Amino acid sequence: MPEFEQLVASWGHPTVHARRLLRRYYMGSGEVAWERLGLPKGFRQRVEALGLMSSTVAARQEDPDGTVKLLLRLADGQMVETVLMADRRADRAAGCLSTQVGCAMGCDFCATAQGGLVRSLSAGEIVEQFFHLRREAMRVGKELRTIVMMGMGEPLQNLGAVVPAAHRIGWGELGAVGFAQITVSTVGLVPKIDELAASGVPVALALSLHAPDDATRQRLLPTARRYGVEEVLAAADRYQETTGRIVNIQYCLLRGVNDSPEQARQLAALLEQRRMHLNLLAYNPTGPGLSGMAYEPPPRETVGVFLDELHARGIVAHFRRPRGAAIDGACGQLRARVCR
Repeated sequence: MPEFEQLVASWGHPTVHARRLLRRYYMGSGEVAWERLGLPKGFRQRVEALGLMSSTVAARQEDPDGTVKLLLRLADGQMVETVLMADRRADRAAGCLSTQVGCAMGCDFCATAQGGLVRSLSAGEIVEQFFHLRREAMRVGKELRTIVMMGMGEPLQNLGAVVPAAHRIGWGELGAVGFAQITVSTVGLVPKIDELAASGVPVALALSLHAPDDATRQRLLPTARRYGVEEVLAAADRYQETTGRIVNIQYCLLRGVNDSPEQARQLAALLEQRRMHLNLLAYNPTGPGLSGMAYEPPPRETVGVFLDELHARGIVAHFRRPRGAAIDGACGQLRARVCR
């Protein structure tokens, strides 16, 4: 907002016009009812010349469960995915935003990893996904109330854009979602976790752990060779202490890899002295990973035993119901198919 206010001032107009326009722009999901603003002559033309939206919908998929995945074409022709998901409340929806075109983390079970990193998104490109999803939610009579930066890319590798985007989406003067409703995920880039904590934007943190031991985690996530399980959890502890926000631990269950009762007990031992929430995720098959291995989700019985082991040890854990099974639901799948 300060930059736009300075621009408006350079045009010779009061900066209050910048605030009024931006608020309408954000609440209108990138659309402006110009006739209601009563702006000075020539103001609209100058703003429109800047280019209000740079992305367009290249493809749209809708699952019977209500999940909507959009493939957006950016100004330079690159493609990025964003997803609208049903909330526990029928009148609300959650949105998943991407922060990069592709990803450099190389996680073996992730479709996005197979194309590598093309580039990071700007703050504006991240926010535009929010606009597209808010329109989708409004179309079906829902309110977009929860945002997770958990789509394509590693958000903490793009903090220079993620922090201002989170500020614009969360701040009451603009997106008005509220910082308490925004979560930023990471595979565990320890210095960047500390940097996010110091940013002053009190978003929630989701740590993709996916294994309770270093050997298994290194097999799945190349970054684990640099930052071990204890080190990333210590960084999560610091984040929680600094921000006061409960950290969410993400754990994607992979059949025969990280889903045994013993691994559940190891995971419980890591978390039993920590006040964190554990989300168990159902793997959405994407074909062979970078290693050539094709992962599968575990059967329901295995998930039940895993959860029982955790609950028996007092761990707050939930199994997140899979969504988007009838479409290219996993991160990067739709983009990979369209961009072949």
